[in-house]
Amino acid sequence: MDLSLDDRESGKRTVVDVGGEIDVYTAPKLRERLVGLINSGHHDLIVNLEGVDFLDSTGLGVLVGALKRVRAHNGTLVLVCTQERLLKIFRITGLAKVFPIYDTVEAASKS
Repeated sequence: MDLSLDDRESGKRTVVDVGGEIDVYTAPKLRERLVGLINSGHHDLIVNLEGVDFLDSTGLGVLVGALKRVRAHNGTLVLVCTQERLLKIFRITGLAKVFPIYDTVEAASKS
C-alpha cells in the first residue's frame, strides 16, 4: 500500500494527516515531508496517524528524528492515534512516554 500525506493548519500548529503504511519503503516520503515543514518554519506539528494501517521501526525512527528536529527549534510534535495496534507499538518501545498522544486533532490542537 502507498502512503498519503496531507498537511493543513490547525490553530498555531501544522497537522500532517498520514494514511496507508509507514514502512521501510514509504518512511523516506514521510521524513521528507516532516523535514520540509520544519525547515520552512513549522515547528509545532501534529502527526495524525488515524489513517495509518501499518507502522514499523523505520516509521518510528522518522517520528523520533522529527521530534528531535522540532525540539531544536523549541517546538513540539504530538501524535493523534486511537488504534490499539499502533498504540501498543508506542507502549512496547517506550515511545508513549516520549510523544504526547491524543484521541483527536482538536484535542491535540488545544494542548
